[in-house]
Amino acid sequence: MMALENYFDVLIVGAGLSGVGAAYHVQKHCPDKSYAILEGRNALGGTWDLFRYPGIRSDSDMFTLGYGFRPWRQAKAIADGPSIREYVNETAAEYGIDKRIRFNHWVTDIAWSSKDARWTVTAQHDGRPVQYSANFLWMCSGYYRYSEGYTPEFKGAERFKGTIVHPQKWPENLDYAGKRVVVIGSGATAVTLIPSMADKAAHITMLQRTPTYMFSAPGTSPLANALSKIMPKSWAYWLMRWQRIILQQFVFKTARAKPEKTAEHLIEETRARLPAGFDVEKHFKPNYNPWEQRLCLVPDDDLFAAIRCGKASVVTDHIDTFTEKGILLKSGEELEADIIITATGLIMEVLGGAKVSVDGQQVDVGKTFTYKGFMFSGLPNIVSVFGYLNASWTLRADLISEYVVRLLKYMDKHGFSSATPVNKNPAMQPEPLADFSSGYILRALDYLPKQGPAPWRHPQDYARDVADLRFGKLDDGVMEFASSPASAAAEKERKLVAAE
Repeated sequence: MMALENYFDVLIVGAGLSGVGAAYHVQKHCPDKSYAILEGRNALGGTWDLFRYPGIRSDSDMFTLGYGFRPWRQAKAIADGPSIREYVNETAAEYGIDKRIRFNHWVTDIAWSSKDARWTVTAQHDGRPVQYSANFLWMCSGYYRYSEGYTPEFKGAERFKGTIVHPQKWPENLDYAGKRVVVIGSGATAVTLIPSMADKAAHITMLQRTPTYMFSAPGTSPLANALSKIMPKSWAYWLMRWQRIILQQFVFKTARAKPEKTAEHLIEETRARLPAGFDVEKHFKPNYNPWEQRLCLVPDDDLFAAIRCGKASVVTDHIDTFTEKGILLKSGEELEADIIITATGLIMEVLGGAKVSVDGQQVDVGKTFTYKGFMFSGLPNIVSVFGYLNASWTLRADLISEYVVRLLKYMDKHGFSSATPVNKNPAMQPEPLADFSSGYILRALDYLPKQGPAPWRHPQDYARDVADLRFGKLDDGVMEFASSPASAAAEKERKLVAAE
């Protein structure tokens, strides 16, 4: 049996926004539960510590990306990466969560024992494997591979005499002042990078195969600032939070119900922000419907301003090959560059890439069904946080936390040591985890868990999740509960040791 000092009631993997939020809920609502956080890197903050490229910021407003239990109090509605990293660090310090983090523990394997009703977690630490065990495993390791981003095979890349950079591995001292820069991609990263680099670069070009829908919004909220002057800031925060939640859901549902009108509106709004005669249809009219991929936020019109003043340009074409001087396009045009930035996306990863086994048998997570979008058919006592594609990540992370602490209390009350979502319909047809057409999702469909009818799906609907995760029945006929004699004996021993 695992040494008691390496055993925890709840083990959280990942010390980013989700992990710190999960830890808060455990210690607030289940104070008798022991817990620890394993973090693979040497700092907390997750995404907001990993990415260091110029202009890194949220593409969701902080009224909804911030925690429900700790209001975001800065004036910026769209916050930069360092501010968000500081917010996560401050939250961890304020609640003593930082003292529970074990850094440089990269989880590689997780193994469930039905006999003991516990997970054994193997992590690499200082070049050697170490093991922990827990009754409940809470994976807050994100949805993408931290070690590398996605870069297609570009023909001739080795010939290019300049510098090639992926935003996920941004060099600390990259000098782009006075340089010609080409950014490959038109997603959130590219849209953030281009206006941030435009003032220093000689010129910066966004090279895209296909356009992306853009929308503009103020970086700060005049309404939030006005409300905070006439009422307590906590009240203003909650009013703004609900205003943004309702607005996000309204926009998404309207876009899905009326895609042509939504597309027309977005394109006309973009046209109004660009110079007269700009070919909006070529460069900003996608070949898909709005919200089949995430919309790209342009705070304070910064991207459009860079284009208007001539510091940035957009090219829509396909790459033929890299050359010594830059990129040769299918059209025959050559884009000369000193620096090429491959803002070409992420590699999705389930459970942080950890190998999974149950009672000695390897589990292919890609063949499981997702229960409510955060548990897996046949896997006991494990939750993997996956946020919204159509709204802020933290909104769902907070709701998942509320569900988990309810589940833990329910198990304790009834003497259960395990909770397993069980698919009792062998004829259930697997559906993709998300009906989005983004490249990073399409590339990962084979190894992502599948969906089916409720509760075997992620609803992408905050109101429905509030009703289900906050108030829904836990013993719903799909979740199977069990008790393990070995686990009960181990728990008794742990309590005796703790009392000594």
